[in-house]
Amino acid sequence: MEHRECLECGEPLKGRVDKKFCSDYCRNSHNNKVNKDSKNLIRNINNRLRKNHKILFDLNTFGKTKVTRTQLYDRGFDFQLFTSIYNTKTGNTYFYIYDQGYLTLEHDKFLLIKREI
Repeated sequence: MEHRECLECGEPLKGRVDKKFCSDYCRNSHNNKVNKDSKNLIRNINNRLRKNHKILFDLNTFGKTKVTRTQLYDRGFDFQLFTSIYNTKTGNTYFYIYDQGYLTLEHDKFLLIKREI
């Protein structure tokens, strides 16, 4: 019989031939280590999207508001992250973070809008 060890802690394995871990704890621990980099990337992007959404939500109390670029930058808004883009027939481009969106206007101003879902 072949001697097998847990991939995480090295303990001897008993039971099924295809068993790789001695416990759920070791299986979860191993998979968390393997997927750490991709999970961290996704977590960081989601946190930044959440922050952008909160900034737009806090500034746009009436459903439609005009703000300056400075107001957004001062709160830490990241213009590179958004969840969708909507192009109108008139050529305007709205950037959305989930249900909160913005349209770039002239003179470093932005129109904030809330999309009704």
